[in-house]
Amino acid sequence: MRIALDPHMFRNDVSVLELPRLAAELGYEWIEFSPRDDALPFFHHPRMDDATVRELRRELDATGVGISSVLPLYRWSGPDEDERQAAVRYWKRAIRITRDLGVDTMVSEFNGRPDQVSRSEGQFWRSMEELLPIFESEGIQLALEPHPDDFVEDGYAAVDLVRGINSPNVSFLYCAPHTFHMGNDARGIMSYAGDLLTHVHVADTFDHTASSGKRYIVNPPDSTARVHQHLDIGQGEVDWDEFFDSLKQNDFDGTMTMCVFAWEERARESSVFMRNKAAEYMRNR
Repeated sequence: MRIALDPHMFRNDVSVLELPRLAAELGYEWIEFSPRDDALPFFHHPRMDDATVRELRRELDATGVGISSVLPLYRWSGPDEDERQAAVRYWKRAIRITRDLGVDTMVSEFNGRPDQVSRSEGQFWRSMEELLPIFESEGIQLALEPHPDDFVEDGYAAVDLVRGINSPNVSFLYCAPHTFHMGNDARGIMSYAGDLLTHVHVADTFDHTASSGKRYIVNPPDSTARVHQHLDIGQGEVDWDEFFDSLKQNDFDGTMTMCVFAWEERARESSVFMRNKAAEYMRNR
């Protein structure tokens, strides 16, 4: 199993080329290369040129740190066709960067709009028709997660959609901080995914569905905002015994990424805590 760091909290303080050394200092052997403005910005074309990619590879080799996965986020299922076409172009460049970094795995979200499910799914399949042959020819694996505010948010429905893609290159990602948006059934969803489960994201969150009190308040009261958190383990309400037991029962041997976003003022402490806490849970299973 690979335990990786999502370095999102360091994006404003640590350059792309400094990320491998940072990860090594924090005790990580792997990085999930997530969006940042000077490399893979959210919803925009990648900013890295080939020279930067080569320099990053040298830094990775020098520190012994690897990139477990590359995580781009684009509107490839968006209902707007111009945006969808642009997203496909961005994907193609991101795939090339991934290949040139020597990485064989990418992860992303379904995207789209929950209020335009049919249109968004149609756009998703249109993008996949163009991109899936590239993933397969380049030998790159793609793990997809249902994200709050995507056209698919339910965990079981997301597994069905991944299965429907019918490609050995496409698998399922379970994101713990989205547990309560996915249906609050980690054990059932992981079991249902089976061998399709290749990647998990680890962070805590509050249960927005809880009947015992309001975990947060959003105005206006009828807002459709999908609120959740990415906290340290133990600061929210995810059932971590269930989560890690489910991984064990599923014989999980993929990538586990620590993806806390809440504590930039204590990013180093949080990253070390998460690595150690996840390792402790795994040892005790």
